[in-house]
Amino acid sequence: MKILGLTGSIGMGKSTVAAMFEEAGVPVFGADAAVHQLQGPGGALVRQIEAAFPGTTGPAGVDRGKLGKLVLGDAQALARLEAIVHPAVADMRKAFLDQHHDEPLIVFDIPLLFEKGGGAGLDAVAVVSAPAEVQRERVLARPGMTPEKFDQILNLQMPDAEKRRRADYIIDTGVSHQETREQIRQLIACLLGGKER
Repeated sequence: MKILGLTGSIGMGKSTVAAMFEEAGVPVFGADAAVHQLQGPGGALVRQIEAAFPGTTGPAGVDRGKLGKLVLGDAQALARLEAIVHPAVADMRKAFLDQHHDEPLIVFDIPLLFEKGGGAGLDAVAVVSAPAEVQRERVLARPGMTPEKFDQILNLQMPDAEKRRRADYIIDTGVSHQETREQIRQLIACLLGGKER
Protein backbone atom coordinates (compact mmCIF):
# COMPACT_ATOMS: atom_id res chain seq x y z
CA MET A 1 0.00 0.00 0.00
CA LYS A 2 1.12 3.54 -0.81
CA ILE A 3 0.02 6.40 1.44
CA LEU A 4 -0.12 9.86 -0.12
CA GLY A 5 -0.32 12.89 2.16
CA LEU A 6 -2.46 15.66 0.68
CA THR A 7 -2.08 19.19 1.98
CA GLY A 8 -2.40 22.81 0.97
CA SER A 9 -3.16 26.21 2.44
CA ILE A 10 -6.66 27.59 2.94
CA GLY A 11 -8.55 28.23 -0.29
CA MET A 12 -6.20 26.24 -2.51
CA GLY A 13 -8.85 23.66 -3.48
CA LYS A 14 -7.73 20.76 -1.33
CA SER A 15 -11.29 19.59 -0.58
CA THR A 16 -12.08 19.57 -4.30
CA VAL A 17 -8.91 17.57 -5.01
CA ALA A 18 -9.68 15.10 -2.20
CA ALA A 19 -13.14 14.55 -3.74
CA MET A 20 -11.50 13.94 -7.13
CA PHE A 21 -9.28 11.23 -5.60
CA GLU A 22 -12.41 9.62 -4.14
CA GLU A 23 -14.15 9.80 -7.54
CA ALA A 24 -11.11 7.97 -8.95
CA GLY A 25 -11.67 5.17 -6.42
CA VAL A 26 -8.93 6.12 -3.95
CA PRO A 27 -10.01 6.04 -0.26
CA VAL A 28 -9.42 9.42 1.41
CA PHE A 29 -9.14 10.08 5.14
CA GLY A 30 -10.01 13.72 5.79
CA ALA A 31 -8.63 15.15 9.01
CA ASP A 32 -11.07 18.09 8.84
CA ALA A 33 -14.03 15.74 8.33
CA ALA A 34 -12.86 13.72 11.35
CA VAL A 35 -12.69 16.89 13.46
CA HIS A 36 -16.22 17.88 12.35
CA GLN A 37 -17.48 14.44 13.37
CA LEU A 38 -15.73 14.60 16.75
CA GLN A 39 -17.06 18.12 17.41
CA GLY A 40 -20.52 17.77 15.87
CA PRO A 41 -23.81 16.90 17.61
CA GLY A 42 -23.09 14.07 20.06
CA GLY A 43 -19.42 14.13 19.03
CA ALA A 44 -16.90 12.29 21.19
CA LEU A 45 -14.98 15.48 22.08
CA VAL A 46 -17.82 17.92 22.76
CA ARG A 47 -17.83 17.38 26.53
CA GLN A 48 -14.02 17.68 26.79
CA ILE A 49 -13.97 20.86 24.70
CA GLU A 50 -16.76 22.41 26.79
CA ALA A 51 -14.79 21.63 29.95
CA ALA A 52 -11.66 23.28 28.53
CA PHE A 53 -13.48 26.17 26.81
CA PRO A 54 -16.75 26.83 28.68
CA GLY A 55 -19.61 28.24 26.60
CA THR A 56 -18.30 27.03 23.23
CA THR A 57 -20.72 24.11 22.75
CA GLY A 58 -24.44 23.56 22.46
CA PRO A 59 -27.00 21.11 21.01
CA ALA A 60 -25.26 21.33 17.61
CA GLY A 61 -21.91 20.41 19.15
CA VAL A 62 -18.97 22.81 19.14
CA ASP A 63 -19.72 26.35 17.99
CA ARG A 64 -16.70 26.73 15.71
CA GLY A 65 -17.10 30.51 15.56
CA LYS A 66 -16.97 30.91 19.35
CA LEU A 67 -14.13 28.41 19.71
CA GLY A 68 -12.21 30.04 16.86
CA LYS A 69 -12.38 33.44 18.57
CA LEU A 70 -10.85 31.93 21.70
CA VAL A 71 -7.98 30.08 20.03
CA LEU A 72 -7.07 32.13 16.95
CA GLY A 73 -4.18 34.35 17.99
CA ASP A 74 -3.75 32.60 21.37
CA ALA A 75 -0.99 30.00 21.06
CA GLN A 76 -1.62 28.49 24.51
CA ALA A 77 -5.36 28.08 23.94
CA LEU A 78 -4.70 26.56 20.51
CA ALA A 79 -2.21 24.11 22.04
CA ARG A 80 -4.82 23.09 24.67
CA LEU A 81 -7.38 22.46 21.94
CA GLU A 82 -4.91 20.50 19.80
CA ALA A 83 -4.01 18.31 22.80
CA ILE A 84 -7.67 17.28 22.92
CA VAL A 85 -8.30 16.93 19.18
CA HIS A 86 -5.11 15.50 17.68
CA PRO A 87 -4.99 12.17 19.58
CA ALA A 88 -8.64 11.48 18.70
CA VAL A 89 -8.01 12.22 15.01
CA ALA A 90 -4.93 9.95 15.09
CA ASP A 91 -7.11 7.11 16.45
CA MET A 92 -9.64 7.63 13.64
CA ARG A 93 -6.84 7.67 11.07
CA LYS A 94 -5.49 4.36 12.40
CA ALA A 95 -8.97 2.81 12.19
CA PHE A 96 -9.28 4.07 8.58
CA LEU A 97 -5.90 2.51 7.76
CA ASP A 98 -6.96 -0.81 9.26
CA GLN A 99 -10.23 -0.72 7.30
CA HIS A 100 -8.48 -0.07 3.97
CA HIS A 101 -5.33 -2.16 4.52
CA ASP A 102 -5.73 -4.03 1.22
CA GLU A 103 -5.97 -0.92 -0.99
CA PRO A 104 -3.00 -0.16 -3.29
CA LEU A 105 -3.25 3.58 -2.56
CA ILE A 106 -4.91 5.73 0.10
CA VAL A 107 -4.83 9.47 0.72
CA PHE A 108 -4.47 11.25 4.06
CA ASP A 109 -5.92 14.75 3.64
CA ILE A 110 -4.09 16.73 6.35
CA PRO A 111 -4.43 20.54 6.16
CA LEU A 112 -1.52 21.33 8.53
CA LEU A 113 0.68 18.39 7.52
CA PHE A 114 3.93 20.39 7.42
CA GLU A 115 3.04 22.80 10.23
CA LYS A 116 2.18 20.03 12.72
CA GLY A 117 4.67 17.39 11.55
CA GLY A 118 2.05 14.92 10.30
CA GLY A 119 4.26 13.35 7.65
CA ALA A 120 5.27 10.16 9.48
CA GLY A 121 4.42 7.00 7.59
CA LEU A 122 3.68 8.73 4.29
CA ASP A 123 5.22 7.54 1.02
CA ALA A 124 4.85 10.94 -0.66
CA VAL A 125 3.25 14.35 -0.19
CA ALA A 126 1.17 16.26 -2.75
CA VAL A 127 0.57 19.96 -2.21
CA VAL A 128 -2.53 21.57 -3.68
CA SER A 129 -1.72 25.05 -4.89
CA ALA A 130 -3.13 27.96 -6.88
CA PRO A 131 -2.03 31.54 -7.55
CA ALA A 132 -2.28 33.83 -4.49
CA GLU A 133 -4.96 36.03 -6.08
CA VAL A 134 -7.15 32.96 -6.81
CA GLN A 135 -6.68 31.76 -3.22
CA ARG A 136 -7.64 35.17 -1.78
CA GLU A 137 -10.73 35.44 -4.00
CA ARG A 138 -11.91 31.93 -2.99
CA VAL A 139 -11.40 32.48 0.74
CA LEU A 140 -12.98 35.94 0.92
CA ALA A 141 -16.07 34.53 -0.85
CA ARG A 142 -16.71 32.26 2.17
CA PRO A 143 -19.50 33.24 4.57
CA GLY A 144 -18.22 35.14 7.61
CA MET A 145 -14.68 35.49 6.24
CA THR A 146 -12.93 38.86 6.53
CA PRO A 147 -9.53 39.98 5.21
CA GLU A 148 -8.29 40.17 8.83
CA LYS A 149 -9.41 36.62 9.64
CA PHE A 150 -7.87 35.39 6.37
CA ASP A 151 -4.56 37.04 7.29
CA GLN A 152 -4.67 35.45 10.78
CA ILE A 153 -5.21 32.00 9.26
CA LEU A 154 -2.43 32.53 6.71
CA ASN A 155 -0.05 33.53 9.52
CA LEU A 156 -0.65 30.14 11.17
CA GLN A 157 0.13 28.30 7.93
CA MET A 158 3.44 27.70 6.24
CA PRO A 159 3.78 29.88 3.11
CA ASP A 160 2.60 28.21 -0.09
CA ALA A 161 6.05 28.61 -1.70
CA GLU A 162 7.64 26.62 1.16
CA LYS A 163 4.98 23.90 0.93
CA ARG A 164 5.61 23.63 -2.81
CA ARG A 165 9.36 23.36 -2.13
CA ARG A 166 8.83 20.47 0.31
CA ALA A 167 6.28 18.62 -1.83
CA ASP A 168 6.95 15.47 -3.83
CA TYR A 169 4.11 16.48 -6.15
CA ILE A 170 2.21 19.72 -6.81
CA ILE A 171 -1.43 19.70 -7.92
CA ASP A 172 -2.35 22.99 -9.61
CA THR A 173 -5.96 24.07 -9.03
CA GLY A 174 -5.57 27.42 -10.74
CA VAL A 175 -6.69 25.64 -13.92
CA SER A 176 -9.95 23.99 -15.04
CA HIS A 177 -11.42 21.07 -13.07
CA GLN A 178 -10.77 18.87 -16.09
CA GLU A 179 -7.06 19.76 -16.07
CA THR A 180 -6.86 19.17 -12.31
CA ARG A 181 -8.55 15.76 -12.74
CA GLU A 182 -5.96 14.85 -15.39
CA GLN A 183 -3.12 15.78 -13.00
CA ILE A 184 -4.67 13.48 -10.38
CA ARG A 185 -5.12 10.65 -12.88
CA GLN A 186 -1.45 10.92 -13.85
CA LEU A 187 -0.35 11.09 -10.21
CA ILE A 188 -2.33 7.95 -9.31
CA ALA A 189 -0.78 6.11 -12.27
CA CYS A 190 2.70 7.30 -11.22
CA LEU A 191 2.22 6.20 -7.61
CA LEU A 192 0.92 2.80 -8.65
CA GLY A 193 3.86 2.26 -11.00
CA GLY A 194 1.97 2.99 -14.20
CA LYS A 195 -0.98 0.73 -13.39
CA GLU A 196 -4.28 2.38 -14.30
CA ARG A 197 -7.09 2.05 -11.78
